[in-house]
Amino acid sequence: MDTILSNGHKKNNMVDSGYFKKGCNPFAQTGRSKLQNERASLNQQIIKEMRMRAGAENLLRATTNNKVREMVVLELSYVNSNLQLLMEHLEGLNSSVEVYQNVEETSSLPLIPMGLKETKAADFSVPFKDFILEHYSEDGSNYEDTIADLMDLRQACRTPSRSDAGIDLLSSYFSQLSFVENRFFPPSRQMGIFFTWYDSFTGVPVCQQNIALEKASILFNTGALYTQIATRCNRQNQSGLESAIDAFQKAAGTLNHLKETFTHTPSYDMSPAMLNMLTRMMLAQAQECVFDKIALPGIKNEYFCLCRMAQEAAKVCDVYSVVYQSMIQTPVKDHVPFFWSAMAQVKTNHYRALAHYFVATALLDHELCPNDDEDKQEKALSQLYDSMPDGMSPLKILKSKDDRKHLGKAHLRKAILDHEEALRIHNLCRHVKKLDVLHEILQAGHKRSLNKYSEFDSENDFVDFIEAPQIIAKTEQKAEMAVPSTSKVKLTDFFQKLGPLALFSAKQRWTAPRGVHITPQEGDLGFTLKGDAPVQIQSLDPLSPAAIEGVKEGDYIVSIQDTDCKWLGVSEVMKMLKNVGDEGVDIQVISLMENTVSSMPNKSATYCGGLPKTYSMICLAMDDDKIGKTRKVTKKLSFLSWGNKNKQKTASTISPSSAVTKTLPSKNRLSTAFRNTDSSLY
Repeated sequence: MDTILSNGHKKNNMVDSGYFKKGCNPFAQTGRSKLQNERASLNQQIIKEMRMRAGAENLLRATTNNKVREMVVLELSYVNSNLQLLMEHLEGLNSSVEVYQNVEETSSLPLIPMGLKETKAADFSVPFKDFILEHYSEDGSNYEDTIADLMDLRQACRTPSRSDAGIDLLSSYFSQLSFVENRFFPPSRQMGIFFTWYDSFTGVPVCQQNIALEKASILFNTGALYTQIATRCNRQNQSGLESAIDAFQKAAGTLNHLKETFTHTPSYDMSPAMLNMLTRMMLAQAQECVFDKIALPGIKNEYFCLCRMAQEAAKVCDVYSVVYQSMIQTPVKDHVPFFWSAMAQVKTNHYRALAHYFVATALLDHELCPNDDEDKQEKALSQLYDSMPDGMSPLKILKSKDDRKHLGKAHLRKAILDHEEALRIHNLCRHVKKLDVLHEILQAGHKRSLNKYSEFDSENDFVDFIEAPQIIAKTEQKAEMAVPSTSKVKLTDFFQKLGPLALFSAKQRWTAPRGVHITPQEGDLGFTLKGDAPVQIQSLDPLSPAAIEGVKEGDYIVSIQDTDCKWLGVSEVMKMLKNVGDEGVDIQVISLMENTVSSMPNKSATYCGGLPKTYSMICLAMDDDKIGKTRKVTKKLSFLSWGNKNKQKTASTISPSSAVTKTLPSKNRLSTAFRNTDSSLY
């Protein structure tokens, strides 16, 4: 449960006073938070061992001294052994599902959640303030609080609560990243901000300057949090099951969106093959919850109800079979926890056994009576199979007690074998064996099928065994991907003071604001205005004082008498200018410059199947969470980045020019508006 235990912080009313952002509590002492903290600690140990391995391998290549080489080889064997142990420990964390289940769950099969990706702190302050001064010609220190709010939001996203508020928190940051990318990440250079994220399955770090890695990782964590919300739902009631189905479907939709949108993610957990498997697993678990919802009121021992439940169970079996097949494909099989593949096999066999048991019960416990609808029962039986056993027809089976008995026993034999196979696989994985609820359910199903078979077993039954046909999968509610809607939290661009995003972005290049003093000439300013925000000068009289003072047609007015006008439309600006007296008014204008610098190639690394290539050498060289906050980070391309190196050096800090000149006013007219498009979550 996501409750706050006494940790010396609740007494200070830090939570109640809004000290933490809604949807986040870094001091929550829960089983889930302890697992996540352990995951973070493991990641640090893994990166430490990888640094040692990288150093040892470099020394091995550099030295020719045989004695030194022997010592290095020995050290490498120790490091690789430690890495293997750490990886196994991380796999154990991914296999810890009991802590995520609802505390009231006592009779449901455990579901598999995903762990959150861990990250290191990132410092935006120095690069953003320099860029604001250089690119937007504003004092970056005026945005210190805004930058701090963005960094606080990122920090809060490292510990989201397992609730809708946690989803809203991640969604808000993801949406802010779209604004930030447009404001501060030009296509012609890199910003020197390193984003480090750890693979959720291997713990291997990936460090890049590409903000796409940040966005993809937040999207992955959003999908992972949906799975944790789903497993937390109480599946002993209807509303809980519906909530679990909805959460799993949203998790599948989020992960599929990640797969289709970010195609060059450099870590294994976000590779297309892994995301495809994860999407299928979430849909399979949603389908399992659909089965639980149908079975919740109780399964009646009635012919048509049993046939229906048999096909529902067969559907769950089929989707888990597909999940297992995707888990054993390369490269997924090398990184997916063995616990997950074992659970997929166990559930495949368990639900196949249930399907055969339901059909057997329908055949053995019910006979065709004179008052029964013969055609309806025949149709129901024929729809269970692709083909009937040799020499049998649906109507013949229904009318013959012996045929019903023989076919029913064939289904029971198949059910018993599948239950035994599920128990066998259960005993192969030590993490699966720890799930007592799972073992009890498997044992109960096996015992139920054995007891049913013993009721109809006869020593005088010498009829040749019939092979039970495969049952056709069918469901009344197919689990499908559902892409979550945009966060319900009202979102505002943190840096909206810079101006409308459609114009004031990192892609546009502007001159520094030019101060101009305008004095009206017989009430005429010498130009007209158009646009929405900011307004643009048009129809400039070349002989007017405004033109003489340096105003150009196409310039944008950004301030009047030290009042920011970036977000003011024509009507508001006209009101400020119409009362200008003979003393005139001071305005600031900017001009749009042509973008002559070609954009850089895509800096996002392509997915690589080899383990040594999945981490960045930059990441191994950096101290954990010790990026200096008072200096710029050296701008280096990620080791995983592909394409040419940036040939253009980062521009130095430029002070905005403050030339103030005198100019004259003019006519004012409303013209075409500029459209401001906002980035949404998906």
